[in-house]
Amino acid sequence: MDWDDLVAAARQAARSAYAPYSHYPVGAAAWTDDGRLVTGCNVENASYGLTLCAECGLVSTLAATGGGRLTQFTCVDGDGQVITACGRCRQLLWEHGGPQLQVMTPVGVVSMTELLPQAWGFDQ
Repeated sequence: MDWDDLVAAARQAARSAYAPYSHYPVGAAAWTDDGRLVTGCNVENASYGLTLCAECGLVSTLAATGGGRLTQFTCVDGDGQVITACGRCRQLLWEHGGPQLQVMTPVGVVSMTELLPQAWGFDQ
């Protein structure tokens, strides 16, 4: 599963983002353990606390298309630059990918264990 294809899919997802308040579109893409590609984009709301991040959209797509585990993940901003998920989203990614999930970040590919040290989840 190619990282270039994953970044391209995240960039495509960012084009669908609804970000009229922050003007900061985000797209996310991941490969699953059964080879599916899942994507998501941020969807803002006037009640800013109700905004859905790209990672939430991606995990919702994962669940809606059969579940499974995430194996490789990345997200990008509206300029197509790789960015790092926030703490909330790191926990979400841990829940659906675990310590084995490989994440492309601005400094390279790291494991979820490196991105979210001392994490805990359903299976711990």
